[in-house]
Amino acid sequence: MSGNLPFGFGAPDSGGNGFDMSSLGAALQQLGQMMQNPSSGPVNWPMVSDIARKTLTATGDHVIADAQQRAVVESMRLADLWLDEATTFPAVASPPRAWSRSEWFEATLPMWQRYIEPIAIQMQQVVADSMPAGEEFSPDDLAAALPEQLRGMFPGGVPDEMAAMLRPMLGMVQQLGAAAFSMQLGQSLAALAQEVVGAGDIGIPLTAEATCALLPNNIDLIGEGIGVSADDVRLYLALRESAHQRLFAHVAWLRPRLVGAIEEYAGGIRVDSSRLSESMEGVDLSNPEALQQLMASGLLQPADTDEQRAALARLETLLALVEGWVDDVVDIAIANRMPSAVALRETMRRRRAAGGPAEKMFSTLVGMELRPRSLREAATLFAAVRSLGSLDDRDALWGHPDLLPGADDLTDPLGFIERSNEPDVG
Repeated sequence: MSGNLPFGFGAPDSGGNGFDMSSLGAALQQLGQMMQNPSSGPVNWPMVSDIARKTLTATGDHVIADAQQRAVVESMRLADLWLDEATTFPAVASPPRAWSRSEWFEATLPMWQRYIEPIAIQMQQVVADSMPAGEEFSPDDLAAALPEQLRGMFPGGVPDEMAAMLRPMLGMVQQLGAAAFSMQLGQSLAALAQEVVGAGDIGIPLTAEATCALLPNNIDLIGEGIGVSADDVRLYLALRESAHQRLFAHVAWLRPRLVGAIEEYAGGIRVDSSRLSESMEGVDLSNPEALQQLMASGLLQPADTDEQRAALARLETLLALVEGWVDDVVDIAIANRMPSAVALRETMRRRRAAGGPAEKMFSTLVGMELRPRSLREAATLFAAVRSLGSLDDRDALWGHPDLLPGADDLTDPLGFIERSNEPDVG
């Protein structure tokens, strides 16, 4: 056997007891550095913020210039004029914003806390359940909790002196897990901040109040390769941003319903603790990079339960309806006004269908995919309702959750319209 063993211990040598005391000291020192600011909950949010800010600074987060701010305001003003003809929902009251990546992170962090905290609580509980109860567990309990390779270093049982040193280390497992999760989350949110183009880009509310915001430095990347001017790209994204925020602002039940769907999904998380234990045996827990790789590997993905499948299906349908409605509204707003809209529409649809940045982050950390697979079907259904009725009829579907189409209705828009028009009996 060669190389490092878990927890930063060295491999046994040919003489003595095979235990490298200097490795233990180094491991404890590195663990202590990771936990200088221990978390009182499943996520160390100060650590998340610190890592995200440092990552964004290192990648070059340019301050928004006055000219960029003015361009966003002008694009949003024109977008709202066009949207007033395409939907019955009025523009949001707050002024439009042009955000840097760091400003997007700061503004959306409170909502990310609400989405992610329930998920992290469930994961932390799995780690806690896998550990012996109480701080003063017996040497036998201690040995059973150690990875197999480390346990093999003590064939005669864990000596009392070593047990006294190992107990505090095992007692740090929960906080260690929170630290690893927090490091990965901070990096993931920083990566997300480098790709999103607005506050409504991923289809879920990311601000406490409806706010139209664009990220000019990220928008520049969207038009590359499709031959569309920067002005057209910014205007098209302003239309989508304002449409999203109008919906979030004026459909009172939508925001809590989306939040509740994610929380419901989190509440059903079940992690395979045996697989977790097996994977931990090969991980050097004194190495922060190894811990981050473990979290990023998708190891802690939740089990595929009936409850979670149902919750995820409801969330996917709702996301598809949001995106489908936005597509139809924007299509009406730009009719005969923007020749480049076709290329931009397909670019945004491919971006969503391939899995956006938010889906990648959720899927990597917790196995939660935010891909609205039925986006095109939802857009077709809303267009059919509008064509056979009016804008009022289309927007009135958001008056109550029961009025909206379900997953099965998305494949049969005409049938949905016929059923919706049937008189109530009773």
